[in-house]
Amino acid sequence: MRTTVGIIGAGPAGLLLARLLHNAGIDSVVLESRDRAYVEHRQRAGILEQGTVDVLRAAGAGERMDREGLRHDGIELRFDRRRHRVDFPALTGGRSVMVYAQTEVCKDLIALQLDEGGPLLFEAEALAVEGAEGDRPSIRFRHQGREDVLECDYVVGCDGFWGVARKAVPASLSRVFERTYPFGWLGILADVAPSHDELVYARHDRGFALLSMRSPSVSRLYLQVPADTDAEAWSDEEIWDELERRLETDDDWALHRGPITQKSVTPMRSYVHELMRHGRLFLAGDAAHIVPPTGAKGLNLAVGDVVTFARALVHEKETGSAELLDAYSETCLRRVWQAERFSYDMTTMLHRDPDATAFEGRLQLARLDRISSCRAAETDLAEGYTGFPIG
Repeated sequence: MRTTVGIIGAGPAGLLLARLLHNAGIDSVVLESRDRAYVEHRQRAGILEQGTVDVLRAAGAGERMDREGLRHDGIELRFDRRRHRVDFPALTGGRSVMVYAQTEVCKDLIALQLDEGGPLLFEAEALAVEGAEGDRPSIRFRHQGREDVLECDYVVGCDGFWGVARKAVPASLSRVFERTYPFGWLGILADVAPSHDELVYARHDRGFALLSMRSPSVSRLYLQVPADTDAEAWSDEEIWDELERRLETDDDWALHRGPITQKSVTPMRSYVHELMRHGRLFLAGDAAHIVPPTGAKGLNLAVGDVVTFARALVHEKETGSAELLDAYSETCLRRVWQAERFSYDMTTMLHRDPDATAFEGRLQLARLDRISSCRAAETDLAEGYTGFPIG
């Protein structure tokens, strides 16, 4: 097999890249190790930044998102039983975010790819990226019980932290920056209408809590727990009781309870791999960087990566200049590090570190009080949450 761009991974990054290249008249092949049902049902992020929404619309993948997604114009911060709403459009010149699950983004992009795009091979396991330093890199993969080779002009690894793409970058050329947090998120899906019409981020002495949603009838909620927590060790009643404690306010707000349909624990870590390019191999999304979910940045960073790559490749096609491709890593990393900074700030401001002192607890409250009383501080949060410029 031969193509211009070999894409490893059919998550939102790989699928969106294939769509962007198709629209630009550039052929690609997408290799995905899992089957279609798995890709379309794995629960991941649910908040799309303004830039991501704009990109999906421009790519022709926004129709169902606009019909079924939930536009949010703000978030609520809770601390000391107080409530403070951050108004995104008023602070950012009109920007907002969209609640639309990653599973739905993947379904939309898969349907478009199979209907209009190039080959999308499910249950095609990438085994190795070879020849990245030369002009003809290739991906060795296994599909339908036999090994094959996909020859490419470029390889883009959208295959996550455990994929083969990042492993193809020599260790001597890599720099890794990471932090592992001593807590995680116990997340639930519940068949109950959300208790608030926007996301609620709560700082509490017992730990962080988040009230989110997947639809007008399905709630998504999270509790900070120790990193080694077994989700099944928590009964449904214990989860609701703890959410109620951490989300409590001085007014008459009430938490809606309902049947819990899913429980899981998400680890919290920050990770950046530099550089994001080696020869004709380009890393995108979790293959190059991971953020704690507090800032809702993971999927959106991946979108920024593939948009940057697609623009650079189109520029080379139109002008013959590889200038933007050569700048890919540097361009992406500027945005990545701003997102890492924002996610770190949100995480350390809202979570209770098990080793934190009373002094550090007071600093958290001071930071939240500053945001709620200073427009400049509030604007910085709103700009970070709705998204940093792509490219």
